Parts: sequence; structure tokens; C-alpha cells
Amino acid sequence: METRSRVEYGVDGAVATVVISNPAKRNAMTAGMWQALPGLLAALAADPGVRALVLTGRGDTFCAGADISTLRGPGSADGTPQELAVRAEEALAAFPKPTLAAVRGYCVGGGSQLAAACDLRFAEEGARFGVTPAKLGIVYPSSSTRRLTALVGPSTAKYLLFSGELIDAERALRTGLVDEVLPSGALDKRVAEFTRVLVSRAQLTQAAAKEFADGRTDRDAYWAEQARGSGDTAEGVAAFLERRAPHFAWHPSG
Repeated sequence: METRSRVEYGVDGAVATVVISNPAKRNAMTAGMWQALPGLLAALAADPGVRALVLTGRGDTFCAGADISTLRGPGSADGTPQELAVRAEEALAAFPKPTLAAVRGYCVGGGSQLAAACDLRFAEEGARFGVTPAKLGIVYPSSSTRRLTALVGPSTAKYLLFSGELIDAERALRTGLVDEVLPSGALDKRVAEFTRVLVSRAQLTQAAAKEFADGRTDRDAYWAEQARGSGDTAEGVAAFLERRAPHFAWHPSG
């Protein structure tokens, strides 16, 4: 793996893996790590060989949030720590291909922001989730609040935001914050299996579905035209009838 400001990444086949790596502070995000993430995501988005992205943490922790020591200063020319975090979160949410957070251990504060910005979240038993700005007197960003509320509903969002309390993986699953909970030791295998499924499916379907699910309402005609011109529907039907794997042609144009 290559390293950029302790945000590490690698590409295996069609799956990119981005690793939050700051083990001395339970993978807390420094200003440099927040700053590095949007550029890294842009490069991976532009890589036609990348069909899906996994976000995870180094070792047995996903991310304990922002490095609290960075919150005492005035910020940098690039913005305050919260502004940097929001930019990174929005870059992840805008990533044009399927994204999956693979969560072990603590997923707290800024870590929860990043996990919520992914399309899907798989967690290992024992994972703990929390949204903790009330412990620090921080106003949680409106975009992050809306994203959290869309995932878990107003009541659970308020529970998390008002209290800063941590919840376990089973409760996260019940509330919709997590999509699957895996036994200890089974997370990597399940993520590998599921991402193989993702990269075998039609990128056309995934790209349109991601936009629609995220609330975009002005691209129906665009996606209908893309479908007509791609030939993917005919290929998918033919492959089904011929009992073979489909060879979908459509891919993002950039």
C-alpha cells in the first residue's frame, strides 16, 4: 500500500481500499488526513479500473473521530478542522461508485461522519458507534446531521446527538446505521465476497441508483438516454437467458 498523510490506500482487482491509519490515537483523523482524503478519492474515482471502494481503519479500530488536539488551534488557511472534515465527508458521499465502510471497534465522531457518508456499512460484533459533539460543545454540521437523520430517523439521530452515548453494533443494525453485523473474524471475508458481487453488476444501474437514492430528481432523462445507448439491458437479458455472466459496456465517462 502507498501512504498519503497516513491515509493509506491500495487497489486489488476492481476494489480500492482506503485505510484510516493513526494507531497511536485509535485512528483519529488529523488535519492532514482530512485534507488528504478528497484528493485521494478524486484520483480513485477517475480510475476506470476501480469499481467499488472500501473504507476501513488500521488494526482493530475504525476511527475514534477527529484528533482533539487539532481543535484547540485557529485552523489553517485551508479551513477549520470542522470545515476540513465536512469537505472530506462530502467528497466521500459524492464518490460515484459504490462505497462500503468496514467497521471494527470504535466508530465515533468524525469516524461516524465518514461511515455515514458511505453507501453501506458492515460491522464486526463488538463495534461501537457514537456521534459525540455534545461532549465538546460543538455544533454538528447541518449536512452531517441531515445525512445521519436520513439513515436512522429523527429520534435515533437526536438520541445520538443529544447524548453523545455509544451504541453497540446490534442497536446500530436495528436503527439502520449498519447494514450487516458479522461475527468476530468474519468481516474481511464478507466484505471481499460482497465487493465481488458489486463489481460484477452493471455500473449503469449502480450510478443511476446512487443518484436517485441520494435525492437527485433532475436526471431521469439523462439516465434513460444512457440506458438506451449502452446496450446493457439487452446484454443483461441475453446473459440471463444464456446462463452466462454478462459483459456490461457502460462505464462512467468522468
